[in-house]
Amino acid sequence: MTEFKIMKKVFLATTLSIFLTFILIGQEYDSQKYINQSPPGLTPEVFAPGTISTDYEYEFGSAFSITSDTFYYAVRLSKDWKAEIRYTEYHDGKWTNPKRLELDAKYSYNDPYISSDGNRLYFISNRPENGRDDPKDIDLWYVRKTDFGWSEPVNAGEAVNSTTDEFYISISEKETLYYASKIHTTEEDSWDFDIYYSEFKGGKFQTPVRMSDSINSRSFECDAYIAPDESYIIFCSTRQGGYGEGDLYISFKNNDNSWSKAINMGEVINTDNHEFCPFVTRDGKYFFYSGSEDIYWVDAKVIEKLKR
Repeated sequence: MTEFKIMKKVFLATTLSIFLTFILIGQEYDSQKYINQSPPGLTPEVFAPGTISTDYEYEFGSAFSITSDTFYYAVRLSKDWKAEIRYTEYHDGKWTNPKRLELDAKYSYNDPYISSDGNRLYFISNRPENGRDDPKDIDLWYVRKTDFGWSEPVNAGEAVNSTTDEFYISISEKETLYYASKIHTTEEDSWDFDIYYSEFKGGKFQTPVRMSDSINSRSFECDAYIAPDESYIIFCSTRQGGYGEGDLYISFKNNDNSWSKAINMGEVINTDNHEFCPFVTRDGKYFFYSGSEDIYWVDAKVIEKLKR
């Protein structure tokens, strides 16, 4: 064998070794980044069983921080859906044990979501505006990041909150807020929630706009996750033709900025139970959602496969 051929073999072997090392480092990084969990494939898996998703509590509504070093999620505390927000942080090479976000335990808090700049933690709560009276209808709230931790809760304002319930929060890179409300109906006991969006201008949320019938129906539409670039939206609906009590649907934005007719995300995601609270990690790699009293995750390629 000539010297050239030997050098070529050594070069190829070295290149392959470096390539495989990078793959292993990447896999190890993802594992540490996502609470030491092995990344899922195209079949959904329970997320962090025994740590986040447990056999003895009802976990739902999750979101990672911008840098993926903090994970927020909700835990149901009672049959009337009183809940609290918990979080775990990555410190000194390990994840901390989950602990409760320090908010007044008299009220319910869930559906956490971090703003695109990482400076606001949004959630929903039945907390009254004065923070003292009895629980009221559910509003959108947030806390601001300060040098000393999170601020006191701030109501998101009368533009988006009404005298009825508002649910779930997702925010695009442009700071446009997507959420669900039933302000369009006068029926007190109606569950005809629809999805709205509200632009953020001049430091305030603007008058909300109901999304088109490509998204909304006469059934329950809620828990809308908007892609950062607003290229797609995932939401929960109880409309007919689904697999269970409530399914996850997806709609993609067309070139003319209209929305495609929402389609069911299929039996890979949806079951005969209720699937809700969708969220996609900031790196676009993993799709999280809630169902069967646990939090699930799956490779976000399942979203691309649904694009037509």
